[in-house]
Amino acid sequence: MAGQDSSPKEEESPQERGILQVWMGYGISGIPEQLPGLGGKVVLQAALGTEHGVLLTEGGDVYSFGRFPWRPDCEASQWAVLTLEQALAGLQVVSVAAGSHHSGAVTEDGAVYMWGENSSCQCAVQGQSQVPTPTLVTISDPETSPPELTRTVQLACGEQHTLALSSRREVWAWGSGCQLGLVTTTFPVAKPQKLEHLAGRVVMQIACGAHHSLALVQRPWPHEKRQNSEKCHHCHQLLLTMMDKEDHVIISDSHYCPLGMVLSDSEHKHSSPNPNLQGSPSESLPHNHVMEARSTELPHLGQPEHFPNTADNTELAQRPGKAEEGDSPDSPSSPLEPSGAVNKVRPRSSQYPDEEAVKEYLRKLSDISQLDSSLKSAHLVCPQPLPASEDTYPASPSSAAPSTFNTLVVSCASVVGERVAATYEALSLRKVVNYYYPSPSTVVTCTSSPASGGMHHKETREELMRMEESMPDKKSFSLQDIREQGSEGMCRRLSLPGLLSQVSPRLLRKARRARISSVSLTPTPGGEADAYLPSLQTELWSWGRGKEGQLGHGDVLPRLQPLCIKSLSSKEVVQVAAGAYHSLALTARSQVYSWGRNTYGQLGHAESPTVMPRLAKIPEGVRVWDVAAGQEHSLFLADGEFFQPNVYYSGQQVLQEAGNTDRGHTYTQQPVLHSVCSKLGYINSLFAGGRMCLALADRNIMGYIASLHELASSERRFHCKLSDVKNQILKPLLGLDNLASTLGPTSSQLLQDTASKFSKLCYLIGQHCVTLNMFLHSSKDVKTLAMMEHSNIFLDTFKEYSSSVGNFVVVGGFQALAKPTVEIFNRNLHTLQQLSELTDESVPAADLLHTLFYIPIRHLHDYARVLLKLATCFEVVSKEYHKLQEVSCRCEALGLYLKKKQKEAEYTYNFWKTFPGKMTDSLRKPERRLICESSNRGLTLQHAGRFSINWFILFNDALVHAQFSTHHIFPLVTLWVEPHFDENSSPNALKITTAEDQFILTAASPQEKTKWLRAINQAVDQALSGAPDILASGPGSVTRAEPPISRTATYTFYKEPRLKEATYEGRWLAGKPHGKGMLRWPDGRTYSGDFKNGLEDGYGEYIIPSKALKKNDHYQGHWKEGKMHGHGIYKYATGEVYEGCFQDNMRHGHGLLRSGKLTSSCPSMFIGQWAQDKKMGYGVFDDITRGEKYMGMWLDDVRHGNGVVVTQFGLYYEGAFSNNKMVGYGILLSEDDTSFEGEFSDDWILNGKGILTMLNGDYFEGTFSGEWGAGIKVAGTYFKPNLYECDREKARMLKLGKLAVHPDEKWKAVFDECWSQLGCESPGQGDVPRAWDNIAVCLTTSRRQHKDSPDFRSRSHAQTLESLEIIPQIDGPITLDKYETIRKYLIKACDTPLHPLGNLLETLVAVYRMTYVGVGANRRLLQQAVNEIKSYLTRIFQLVRFLFPDLPDGGSLIPVAHSRKEGGSAERDFPDHGSKVITSCGLLLPVLLPRLYPPLFTLYALDNEREEDIYWECVLRLNKQPDLSLLGFLGVQQKFWPVFVSIQGEKKKVQSFTKEVCYDSAIENLQQISTTFTPADKLNVIQQTFEEITQEVLTMLQEDFLWSMDDLFPVFLYVVLRARIRNLGSEVHLIEDLMDPSVQHGEQGIMFTTLKACYYQIQHEKLT
Repeated sequence: MAGQDSSPKEEESPQERGILQVWMGYGISGIPEQLPGLGGKVVLQAALGTEHGVLLTEGGDVYSFGRFPWRPDCEASQWAVLTLEQALAGLQVVSVAAGSHHSGAVTEDGAVYMWGENSSCQCAVQGQSQVPTPTLVTISDPETSPPELTRTVQLACGEQHTLALSSRREVWAWGSGCQLGLVTTTFPVAKPQKLEHLAGRVVMQIACGAHHSLALVQRPWPHEKRQNSEKCHHCHQLLLTMMDKEDHVIISDSHYCPLGMVLSDSEHKHSSPNPNLQGSPSESLPHNHVMEARSTELPHLGQPEHFPNTADNTELAQRPGKAEEGDSPDSPSSPLEPSGAVNKVRPRSSQYPDEEAVKEYLRKLSDISQLDSSLKSAHLVCPQPLPASEDTYPASPSSAAPSTFNTLVVSCASVVGERVAATYEALSLRKVVNYYYPSPSTVVTCTSSPASGGMHHKETREELMRMEESMPDKKSFSLQDIREQGSEGMCRRLSLPGLLSQVSPRLLRKARRARISSVSLTPTPGGEADAYLPSLQTELWSWGRGKEGQLGHGDVLPRLQPLCIKSLSSKEVVQVAAGAYHSLALTARSQVYSWGRNTYGQLGHAESPTVMPRLAKIPEGVRVWDVAAGQEHSLFLADGEFFQPNVYYSGQQVLQEAGNTDRGHTYTQQPVLHSVCSKLGYINSLFAGGRMCLALADRNIMGYIASLHELASSERRFHCKLSDVKNQILKPLLGLDNLASTLGPTSSQLLQDTASKFSKLCYLIGQHCVTLNMFLHSSKDVKTLAMMEHSNIFLDTFKEYSSSVGNFVVVGGFQALAKPTVEIFNRNLHTLQQLSELTDESVPAADLLHTLFYIPIRHLHDYARVLLKLATCFEVVSKEYHKLQEVSCRCEALGLYLKKKQKEAEYTYNFWKTFPGKMTDSLRKPERRLICESSNRGLTLQHAGRFSINWFILFNDALVHAQFSTHHIFPLVTLWVEPHFDENSSPNALKITTAEDQFILTAASPQEKTKWLRAINQAVDQALSGAPDILASGPGSVTRAEPPISRTATYTFYKEPRLKEATYEGRWLAGKPHGKGMLRWPDGRTYSGDFKNGLEDGYGEYIIPSKALKKNDHYQGHWKEGKMHGHGIYKYATGEVYEGCFQDNMRHGHGLLRSGKLTSSCPSMFIGQWAQDKKMGYGVFDDITRGEKYMGMWLDDVRHGNGVVVTQFGLYYEGAFSNNKMVGYGILLSEDDTSFEGEFSDDWILNGKGILTMLNGDYFEGTFSGEWGAGIKVAGTYFKPNLYECDREKARMLKLGKLAVHPDEKWKAVFDECWSQLGCESPGQGDVPRAWDNIAVCLTTSRRQHKDSPDFRSRSHAQTLESLEIIPQIDGPITLDKYETIRKYLIKACDTPLHPLGNLLETLVAVYRMTYVGVGANRRLLQQAVNEIKSYLTRIFQLVRFLFPDLPDGGSLIPVAHSRKEGGSAERDFPDHGSKVITSCGLLLPVLLPRLYPPLFTLYALDNEREEDIYWECVLRLNKQPDLSLLGFLGVQQKFWPVFVSIQGEKKKVQSFTKEVCYDSAIENLQQISTTFTPADKLNVIQQTFEEITQEVLTMLQEDFLWSMDDLFPVFLYVVLRARIRNLGSEVHLIEDLMDPSVQHGEQGIMFTTLKACYYQIQHEKLT
């Protein structure tokens, strides 16, 4: 509570918390008193050594008191008063520790300071026997580079050693002795070293005794362990070894573990001396009972020199009604009896001892215990079985115990496979049992009195030491290993002859029998609570000296390395304490286990030997929550009356005054209540050391402290209650073999689920108890309460548990469970009544179980009450008050809600008892709850027959309509209800709409109508929202009158033929799928996308499996009214891919089809127009396999009409096609320009009249027949045209393209689709505003559809889309500004495929490249390619003029305002400087041509290849001359020869040998022509080149002049030559074909003509 602004403690005096009291023992000196000199200091923590103590006060100050022999200023015998440790002032110490004669402190940043006795380097200081003042200890991890300082969170000190726990949960040690646990032989250890043996484990707490160490470690979850149960968990060697001989298998369990013997919990556990003994666990047991139990130990097998402990691994199944497992003291079974005499074992006289003796032994054993169902196959020398945990089910008490050998053979059968396990006849089970368990007469038991126990232990230890010395080469940490190694060949071996098939069939059936699937009563890891609350899955590890049994391993041997105390692994240890020679472990169940020296009864019990953990005899019903251990005593802090803690003391009683060193010899027999301590206030922590005891307490201010203790105490009581139910009820029930058959599969599964949820709740409450204990030890700041910070975890766990119990109630689980319960409790239900808190003995078992399992729900009201108490301790305006009140309200509300759910479950169960049996089986589901039903005829079907039966039942998930023997189920999530108003119907009618039905119900009265309408609406609303969050319905929340008409739900259709048995998951609207959803058919078809009014509509993805091809057809695209409609991509299972338009589930419109299965490319590709799933209209077909490309018309999937074919071998055909063949008139050209013009009858087959023209101009005219390239028959006339000039002219008349498809007929479907997107039925016919609306819709829809696509996420693209949302306002006559606005809009529109114009442009680019790339790159297609671009421009311009109606037709002039006249080159484009000409070229070519440039320019280059080769050869030759020589050769007048040139800013004279310096700026400029795309840009480059030439001449002449063509041409020719433009002919022809007609006769036109003349001049230039 420190530091809280609104805490009730703000006004308290310092003495009201952190009150410290010290006392000595129990007796005269046992009266607590304050330390002199402490004053009003608030003590946060304390630590006690043998004769000194250390205190930590608020503010981080550290004080010492007692005897300080390490200080030079203090005498060894002088008792010092409270002394401040000045060296620690200002260091913000957070915890302190004390060893026997040294101390330590940990600061806030994790630094460690040590001082005191240092003879064994326990203060980590080298070379000093004593450290007088706190000194910093450096703990660095050498494994890191560079070494990192380790942050310490806890310190523990012993007599000669110190341990530190780091923030990484690693243990570091220094000092001297085996208690360090380090792998070293050099002592002392002055530098802190890490305990490697605990590396990788999460250490939670450490403690140090005088010469031993303890570590509380988080137990690895099963998936973290991954340990083989057949291997030793420490050394990882196989426990069982099998050797395969010729005729048998030898199984041996001889295993030697170098880490020493670990005795499992079950090996040392015996039953309570008298199972029927009633009484307090704290009562001492008579000695004869102990001996009686011991006499029934499993006998030992061996010879005089061989003493293996062959006790079978057994654990008693706790009898119901008795104290739960762990309540009664354990009696360890050790190789050594307490008398100290070693068991005398006579040698075995035969292989199998007396059978009658074994029978007698087994009979005795069964009288006191039930063998565990999970017996190990054999007792191993280093057995490492998992102990019988509280959370694993024991065998059914009624089931017979399987023999060890049975289990072994079964395991062998599974391990060995087909090899030998045993021949049942050769080696009977009886003989094997005799082999393992000889007659009890072989064991001589020795009796002794408890008084002599200590002496006998001493003799035993001496004998052990003698045995170790006699076998130096076989030393081990365990006597068991030494003895085992010392005997030759006496390890247990089984020689099993025969094959597996010879094993008893009964045994093999047992191996195969399916056991009931058991539920672990330990929650699975990874839950939300595990992240915030401490784990209860812990192990306790110990190491060091063990001569007093303080290590708890069942022997008195030392351990050099940490070893797990297996008997505590399942006890949920949460706190450990170490006295000088004894150890204490506190469990989550508030029990204390103790072991070690018990000379003065400090263990809290009088049992012996004390080498194994036993329960301390705390009075029954007392719950311990803190422990402390001193030299010869122990302290226990437990819940007392009115939640005020009590202190129990166990150990030496001090009879003299504290100042006298003499000790009394009396001691407590069991823990006794220290009544004086109750006057101290509310004690929160205990500390012990030497003979001293110390307590920290708080006073109750405004009830705050009392309320905190009440919360913690009630939580501990609740956890104990849950644990009792789990161990005494659940475990025995779940352990029954016949439970599954008794309950049936459903109830059995539900019981397991309930048990699992119960266990989860129990575990969470246990975690909360530990958290509350830690909270009470700390500053008690209410904001850090787990219930405050993580209330959802608690509430959700209670909800889950309540739900599982309710499900069990609904199926009548408790009624079915009553019989097994009565049987298992032997008809004595006293325990059940006691746990159920019912006094009436006549209550049946089913009701007792029902009451018992609903008890946990009541605890929510306890939470609410205590939290509200805490809230009243704060100001109403404080945050703490509001938070506490909020959590309190949530707990109360949840308690009421779960109570309501309980009643619903009971109501539903009672309903099923009256419902007709057949329908019950099909309708009864565990999670289904009844809301209301119409058995009173309050609701009927409208117009139902007079004698018809219509029973309506409303559940929380469905409305059921039952009729005679049939019923219909309508899921609530797809049910809509509304009042029905119709003239012909009743005023009390309700209209029910479901996914496939609609019907009218009539209520008996308006009240019934209102009741049903409200009930159905609420049920639908809750079904839609899942389990309603009850915590949300607080003050101010609004409850919906009716559920939403639009909702998300899942439904499986059963009526509609198209959707039969299909499951829909997605959005609904008034009974129809509407919005986003997914539809799955049983045959594997799935549709995922948009729905509208129950049909696929919008964008969606459709998958159709192909069983024959074992692949899927996959469609992704647009839908309309349940059919594919619009653009989409269809990937066929055959490997074909179609991308294009669909209509009514068929390919219709423009589309691209890729066919074939080649990996790199498709064997064929078609792009063009489709109609009714067939190729129809213009299209391009690329047959990659044959190397042919067809560009022409199609009809019904075949080539029909005019078309062009080009091949990869250079053949070119244009003409008529019919039925997929070249039929009719056509023109055929080969690569060498040989041509044929005439009739064809098939592909490449000439048949009929025609003219065949040779390369040289000669030609045949006549009749031809045959295949081109394979021999042609000719009947006709041969002509030699060079003899007749007129015939030569005739030969030149052949023009290509006249038989090809007209450019305007190409790609009509692409343009039609664009017009359709704008809302026009035909080009130009439509409404302009509507077109703009359609553009906006298209942009928005496409943007939403592609929002996750990476192509559309760029910032620039987002800006483009935003700017396109603004429609340009173009009204009135077009001005230059408006023209610019239109131009900029078009550039942006064409920049995104989401805009209809951009999509059009992208499609045109795709089809153009598809046509003229690859095989289509044929020089004879150039003119068609150019004409196609011109057609594009015309048709796109028509679209633009439709969107901007004020834009005039091509060729119109736009007046340019003189005030805004754009000077320079911009004006020179036009004949009239006061106007600008509007043309499709000028507006659209800059957008279109750059994208089409590569294929187009390739065609130009191919077409001009020959003449450009001539041109380039001339350029290369002429460029070899120096500048002046070339200028002279070209006839440039000498006045235009530069005399001086500027090179890099330096003026130099032009010499006769100077090369490539004249007119260099003009040359560089002209070279830019190859980097531009449009004719306008290229013309601008030419114009700038002329200007550069003019500028340079003006500089030379220093006067104005006018060019004449005679002067200009030679200079320009020089510039063109020096520019070395590789494809100048292609550039010239491209400009000529596509230049704007308006500039042909202007200034730029003349300049272009000059360039063209230069190109031809260079080709014909005489080089000599």
